[in-house]
Amino acid sequence: MSPEDRTALATAVDSVVAGAGEGAAAALRSLLTRSDAAIATWDTDLRCTWVNDALERYDGIPRARRLGRPPQEALAGDASEPAAVMRRVLSTGENVTGLEYRVPVAGTGRDRALSASFLHLRDAEGSTLGVCLVVEEKSPWAGDRLAVVSEAGARIGTTLDVMRTAQELADFTVPLFADYVTVDLTEAARLGEEPLDRYGLSEGRVPTFRRAGRASIHPGAPESLWTTGDVVYVPRPSPFLQVLSSGRPLLEPTLDPASDAWLDNDPARARKIIEFGMHSLLILPVLARGILLGVAVFVRTENPAPFNERDQLLAEELVARAALSLDNARRYTRERTTALALQHSLLPRHVDGGSAMDVVARYLPADGQGSVGGDWFDVITLPRGRLALVVGDVVGHGIDAAATMGRLRTAVRTLADFDLPPGELLTRLDRTFIRLVEDDEAAGDAVPSMGATCVYAVYDPATRTCSVASAGHPPPAVVRPGGGASFLDVPQGTPLGVGLAPYETAESEVAPGSLLALYSDGLVEERYEDIDKGMRRVREILGRREESLEDLARAVIGSLPAEVPDDDVTLLLARVLPPGHSPSTPRTNPLPNFPSGSNARARDRKSSSRG
Repeated sequence: MSPEDRTALATAVDSVVAGAGEGAAAALRSLLTRSDAAIATWDTDLRCTWVNDALERYDGIPRARRLGRPPQEALAGDASEPAAVMRRVLSTGENVTGLEYRVPVAGTGRDRALSASFLHLRDAEGSTLGVCLVVEEKSPWAGDRLAVVSEAGARIGTTLDVMRTAQELADFTVPLFADYVTVDLTEAARLGEEPLDRYGLSEGRVPTFRRAGRASIHPGAPESLWTTGDVVYVPRPSPFLQVLSSGRPLLEPTLDPASDAWLDNDPARARKIIEFGMHSLLILPVLARGILLGVAVFVRTENPAPFNERDQLLAEELVARAALSLDNARRYTRERTTALALQHSLLPRHVDGGSAMDVVARYLPADGQGSVGGDWFDVITLPRGRLALVVGDVVGHGIDAAATMGRLRTAVRTLADFDLPPGELLTRLDRTFIRLVEDDEAAGDAVPSMGATCVYAVYDPATRTCSVASAGHPPPAVVRPGGGASFLDVPQGTPLGVGLAPYETAESEVAPGSLLALYSDGLVEERYEDIDKGMRRVREILGRREESLEDLARAVIGSLPAEVPDDDVTLLLARVLPPGHSPSTPRTNPLPNFPSGSNARARDRKSSSRG
């Protein structure tokens, strides 16, 4: 209740008492009994003379335990200060508004903050009759709406993840605004799951939403029929579909399961409403850039104050901010999913070292805001039993980078058919890349990438040598049979697309049992870590112990310092087999389903710790 409302109530009390004679008390009681505000009156001896039903919703004390008793016995919690204020109002005749009054919430171990106002009551002649107490929920955001909205902007939409953003909206509004909140998204915000219409009817209800966020004052949100990620069924005639179809909010200050006909078709939800005492409901459309993404549902249970129009205005501001973040996350997720699918289709389905090498490849897509990049790897069989190992990285992220990566990988495979030395192959690849960029510019397309790096190595089992050339790429690591890892001394050419000079080839002897490691800079370069430190970390792990290539790959990936890599990580391990060794079994694509970087990373860390 605002100060203006309190003043109006005091004026009403005075006017009714002063003007209507014997009917004044009856008229006043009729007016205030129906009020949503919790009201009680005390006489000049501070004995409770009247109370409406709303006060019991705030502190749980029934009417019979209040009437005729002083504030210390008629009010919950520590009522010494309210009693002192009542005496002051009686003696001075001045109203006191906005006193904070805290009452314990049964079974929770916490208090509820209330706002108490004390109004001096007079008769027609101006003699003191007593004091009127008006109690309402103390809103944490009352009088500071801009501060709440600003705080919401800092706490909602911290990531480009749809589910995380929806959960942030729910977490922010409980218990600040509501006791129970759900955020349910429509088909427009799908994250690659099965279409909702494939789930079919369930007890006369239709699958309309997917639960993206929920929060409650009760641990585990027992009010919820569905957990995060579940398909949400609603009856056809329901306020949820009403908001979805109209795009307009629905405010139901008093939620009554007995009179709401739509609940007849949703008995499970009706039971939850009764069990948890849900008494006020607010449903808002989650609308951004003309797209209806879902609905946000706000419910009050232990907070006895019903939602009002001021609450709705604040909720609309909070949901509008969250909706923009959700739409940004939705667009990002859609592009990232497409880019991952494209990159998956362009990377090799398996790697095969034949009789020359045992080969393992690992690819970990970035899971930060940079999205998927243009990393690739390849193993190419060459004439005379030789084997080419390739790792490359296109500058940039997203669909364009993945598409450019596919074009470069195809070009490398085409040039490899000419059986060129590594340096000459990269020189021709550089020219090819420049022509691709020029063709894009001539067609009026935006140039997707300004450059790329690549390392190309050829192992010859006949001479037991490895020839390597690099176009601005980190040098391969080698682990000799005697132990200890080092980096090959490879001339560092310019990245592809620069076109300054031909690339040089370096040649090294590699005995059977030696291990070669090619990788992208995402493995050794972090935003806050020097690349030399990252290369030392990789070198130490590679040279630490003899183990299977699978275990070694997991150990290397598991050593990444960040839980979520800023850039794609590619690792290609190849161990030289002794002469006459039977061909190795081709390895399937190491990450066929492209899990999120954090999940794959956690799996690798767990596996490496066991090893």
